[in-house]
Amino acid sequence: MNKPTEAELEILSVLWELREASVRQVHERLAETKDTGYTTTLKIMQIMHAKGMLARDEESRTHIYRPLVKQGETQKSLLKNLLSTAFGGSSKSLVMQALGQEKPSKEDLDEIRAFLDNLENDKR
Repeated sequence: MNKPTEAELEILSVLWELREASVRQVHERLAETKDTGYTTTLKIMQIMHAKGMLARDEESRTHIYRPLVKQGETQKSLLKNLLSTAFGGSSKSLVMQALGQEKPSKEDLDEIRAFLDNLENDKR
């Protein structure tokens, strides 16, 4: 899988949430949090289509895009790369850094504990 750029990942995040959308819908969602031009969004989405990251339905006047790359696979690939390059392969360092950035909620900590408990039980 080609590693998506930051801009491509932002577009993928919107499309993973919406499942499919026009350039206008993606642009409006991105514009809620960042200053970006419509033509920039259009161009990036056209490039992503050419790379095989997005499918494009050209049946109607407004082209509808949907992601061809799966969210979980993309996250796993990006995390694997980050783990090896930024944390020297240390899962512990990555988790400690992530948890140290913001104070996790009680619900988040409960989910993390349950996940760790399941990992320990699977190894027994």
